[in-house]
Amino acid sequence: MFAAGSPRRKPAGFPAEKRWATFDCYGTLVDWNAGIRAELERLFGRAEAARLLARYHELEPEVEHEDPSLPYREVMARVLERLGASADERDALGDSLPVWPVFPEAPGAMEEAKRHGWRLCILSNSDRDLLDASMETIGVAFDDSVVASEIGSYKPAHGHWRAFEQRHGRLPDVHVAASLFHDVAPVRQLGVPSVWINRLSETAGDAEPTRELPDLRDLPGVLDELVPA
Repeated sequence: MFAAGSPRRKPAGFPAEKRWATFDCYGTLVDWNAGIRAELERLFGRAEAARLLARYHELEPEVEHEDPSLPYREVMARVLERLGASADERDALGDSLPVWPVFPEAPGAMEEAKRHGWRLCILSNSDRDLLDASMETIGVAFDDSVVASEIGSYKPAHGHWRAFEQRHGRLPDVHVAASLFHDVAPVRQLGVPSVWINRLSETAGDAEPTRELPDLRDLPGVLDELVPA
């Protein structure tokens, strides 16, 4: 198995393979916390937003685990209900998600990675219409994407990476994500190198990402270091 801490090199005389980087979207490219918190403030008030956001982080994986076949819009709705939202506001997060803000450095970093020859694929715990709207907001032409509602699986289960493997004949070269729980830990189990985008200055613990960055600005160079062209 490939050692996650060392670069992959193609033996001399072999044609170069396409290099694939897969990405989480919400929290990595799109500011998931800001989008959710804005709706929580609107629904419950600013004083309750921080507490309810922390509780949201706890509840969402529980709902996804209970029924992996649920559309992500319904997952968000059920979590909002458990937080106390009224029936007429249960779809507030799904309705607002298409306009959640993109991290400012994300589009430029993605475009530079593409100029370096990388193919880009998003692996997202979301629905097709929601992710398509976010990709349009990001403004980058991604080469592929896999969403939970189309495969009946939510990360940290391995379904997204196995779906990618089925489509492309192998696992990605590198996975890039902000979530230790949903992304970094499972790709370590799969032997895929990871770049952890540690926007919240957290501690990695046992997840052990291959590389760590505070944001995406230096990502293209790090991808090339991990998997030279």
